[in-house]
Amino acid sequence: MAAITLVEAVAQALAYEMQHDDSVLILGEDVGINGGVFRATLGLEKRFGKQRVIDMPLDETSIAGITIGLAVQGMKPVCESQFAGFIYPMLEQISCHGARLRSRTRGRLTVPAVWRAPWGGGIHAPEHHSDANEHLFANIPGLRVVLPSSPARAYGLLLAAIRDPDPVIFFEPKRIYRLDKEEVPDDGEALPLDVCFILRDGSDVTLVTWGSQVKETLEAAHALAKEGIHAEVIDVVTLTPIDFDTIATSIAKTKHCVIVHEAPKTAGFGAEIAARVVETCLYDLLAPVERVTGPDTHMPLLRLETKYLPSVERIMDAARRTLAAS
Repeated sequence: MAAITLVEAVAQALAYEMQHDDSVLILGEDVGINGGVFRATLGLEKRFGKQRVIDMPLDETSIAGITIGLAVQGMKPVCESQFAGFIYPMLEQISCHGARLRSRTRGRLTVPAVWRAPWGGGIHAPEHHSDANEHLFANIPGLRVVLPSSPARAYGLLLAAIRDPDPVIFFEPKRIYRLDKEEVPDDGEALPLDVCFILRDGSDVTLVTWGSQVKETLEAAHALAKEGIHAEVIDVVTLTPIDFDTIATSIAKTKHCVIVHEAPKTAGFGAEIAARVVETCLYDLLAPVERVTGPDTHMPLLRLETKYLPSVERIMDAARRTLAAS
């Protein structure tokens, strides 16, 4: 079995579902002949035809609306936004219709649609190409928001997202699209949605993160271990609905919590987790919750990009601070 990258795992999952379910189709800008900006759909048009891999006009609003229409008529569309920063015109259709139709029709209609979007910074892209905007979608009832952080999780979670009867926002951290490889069996086995993954056991501090920041958080945990600090690393994966029980159980053990994310600090999803920690785990904590995030600015261009993104050093400093405060 060959080892594959995260973007190859996305392509593998799409091909598997299209082969085994004729109702699955792909639509978006340049997803056909070009295979998408990051080549996640490369070769699928040739394999499955133009009726199932559909190149759309440069009109995100229409793409989102057509996706919803296809879904309520029995198809399982997988819609691609070329970048997470291009998904804003889709927001009206997703929020006002896609996320509400089950409630509006009292369950008569469902929207089994997936919106894929390359997400986050770190690839030296121009403006509008590096947004980490998961918190906006996590605030919309009726949506699942999923961010895989490895090839295996990308494969299994995308399968689960396509099979889910309700709409899923599937953000793909493009900084790690081709960073690492691992063996991913193409067996059609989905991973569970709505479940956090504990990537490293620890007893001193809980590090909570998702998306591409899993990489730096794991590196920080390994480095802290050399100082005698044993960090537990939790990959949230599904932001909404969140598996908070796993986080709470970890905090009850470690008594300390650091939340790491790439999006701006104010009203980022880390703030929601921190609020729930205070509501639920206050008497377990020995020190205040720490957050390591992007600043409240737009993602800068090339020269300052690495200063914007949470670093291993910043995560380690936050862990040391919360331990020192107890």
